[in-house]
Amino acid sequence: MSLNLNTSFKLVAASLISLLTACTATEEADVPLVHQIQEEAPVKQDDGTFANPLFPNGADPWLEYWDGNYYLTTTTWTSELVMRKSPTLAGLAEAEPVNVWSSADPARNANFWAFEFHRLKGPNGYRWYMMYTAGEDGTLDHQHLNVLESAGDDPMGPYEYKGALMPDVWNIDGNYLEHEGKLYVIYSQWQGDQQLNIIAEMENPWTLKEGSPHTIITRPELDWEISGRKVTEGAEILQRNGRTFMTYSASFCNTPDYKLGLLELVGDDPLNIEHWKKYEQPVFSRTETVFGPGHNGFFQSPDGTEEWLVYHGNDSVEHGCSSTRSLRAQKFEWNADGTPNFGEPLTPGVKVKPPSGEYGPLITRVQGQQYQLVNATTGLCLDSGSNPQDPKAVQRECGATNGRWVIDAMSDGHVRLANQEDSRFLEVSDCSLAENGQLRSAAWRNNYCQQWQIANSSDGKVKITNRYSGKSLAVAACSASENQSVVQISDAVCDEWYLKPTGDVVLLSQQSGKALSVATIGGELNSNVEQQAWSHKEAQQWQINSIESGYVALTPNNSEFCLTVEDGNIVPGANVELGDCEDKTAQWKMVPVHGGGMQFVNKYTNQALGLENCGLAEHTNFATQPLLGNKCQIFHLRQPR
Repeated sequence: MSLNLNTSFKLVAASLISLLTACTATEEADVPLVHQIQEEAPVKQDDGTFANPLFPNGADPWLEYWDGNYYLTTTTWTSELVMRKSPTLAGLAEAEPVNVWSSADPARNANFWAFEFHRLKGPNGYRWYMMYTAGEDGTLDHQHLNVLESAGDDPMGPYEYKGALMPDVWNIDGNYLEHEGKLYVIYSQWQGDQQLNIIAEMENPWTLKEGSPHTIITRPELDWEISGRKVTEGAEILQRNGRTFMTYSASFCNTPDYKLGLLELVGDDPLNIEHWKKYEQPVFSRTETVFGPGHNGFFQSPDGTEEWLVYHGNDSVEHGCSSTRSLRAQKFEWNADGTPNFGEPLTPGVKVKPPSGEYGPLITRVQGQQYQLVNATTGLCLDSGSNPQDPKAVQRECGATNGRWVIDAMSDGHVRLANQEDSRFLEVSDCSLAENGQLRSAAWRNNYCQQWQIANSSDGKVKITNRYSGKSLAVAACSASENQSVVQISDAVCDEWYLKPTGDVVLLSQQSGKALSVATIGGELNSNVEQQAWSHKEAQQWQINSIESGYVALTPNNSEFCLTVEDGNIVPGANVELGDCEDKTAQWKMVPVHGGGMQFVNKYTNQALGLENCGLAEHTNFATQPLLGNKCQIFHLRQPR
């Protein structure tokens, strides 16, 4: 994993801070910005500290920080690939686990291990490539690497299955290495009584290069590599100042002596074993309170000034390769000779400061589905002012290129509203508690003035309430004029809003990670609606159009018809299909739920769109169901490109 930081992560210059951020103060040398907020304005916020373990059952973690959020995967042992997302590291502990992929193929539908997602340049530009281990139910004898590709630049997907690297031989723990314009995969495999790390060149992120040698680069031969069994696995790449290091996990994971070793690429050819230097001593090992620390990853702090280690460990010598392995993270340093110094695993319960930059100021274009927030009284959209010196919140005519917001879920039931035009976030100006207090877009500083709660209101409308002030988003004086200010008010008749998704939309089931899809290619009348693995089909892309009173109609791109309930049936379990857009069952209410998902509730039947039997299988049907609030009735809206 390269530690080059995308420019969108970097902190804005100090000269912008006073213009763009909440509760601003004159910056004094050597005073952390978050402390200035706390000392000079009564802004309530969390301090971001955490203690290891972050949460239980977090084996084989992979973590990336991208466009303002941390993204995390861990081994599930199921048929599901689950991801968590949060703007803070501590928030991952309570973040909603969302299934972004599942498989029903018997050859690869079980024992999901060690997901890693890397942003690489593929045939269609930069995409996220998810490499993971999967196999057959009832045995671990057929585990092998598989690769998914994201549709766009969002780590949450949707993902398309691209292929298996070596489906007919046992191989696990895949990781990419980029070196001098070439792409390599490093994987682990048993040969005889030894588990090895092996490297080969790739043609693209999911295909091995034909004829490339497969070179063994770690073999368990030192005393500390053979506790329990002779194992080297879990290779991870760390690059800095032109040097390439590779950590790996050694000894059997069922022992407390599982630990990290280190290699360095000292030549030009990663396929030549002579160009790798193996360090004789482990670099991260057990303590009196943490056992079996290993299978790690690396990430940078949001501001790029710190480098962090994420790994799993156990709290007892009796624990091994089971669900007892818990997620842990800690900062690491560098030795004078340029090698990494990981220290030792932090004692459980010790308070850890958050990674630098979590409290901004941060300007970034957050990934996710874009919405227009339409005032139910005026019919105009929430937007930010055109004056960059005074980016106050106003209402404007809704257009294709303005007033687009990402409703970015946080882990505690609140959201942040990320403006896609200026890459800033909606906040209460000066963190005011006043009635008619002005709102504006500003750099992210992770305070409560920038956090909101979206709650279902009358019909298909919502109310948007500020976490700090407790007041609602409303149009000043309920004016219908363009450029009228949007403010916070305790009680107003114009504080209800419609959520209007923009562009083509993919609706992924939170239960399965599969897309709401039309079964027939042409999208004819009465075509059935089912779930399918994402594959870029027009029948998997929807337009969500406003009807009246906040209700919406859902129309697939390959059809002139809308999502309806078959025969207008009001009983639970009624089938869902394409029907006339004027049908009484063609209107749906979008209900925001914890974790960023949506329920779709039919206006006529007052029942939710749900996945039959909560199935993972391809072609599982959708039907109407009583409002149960389970993940089989929750959808996550994603952009298909």
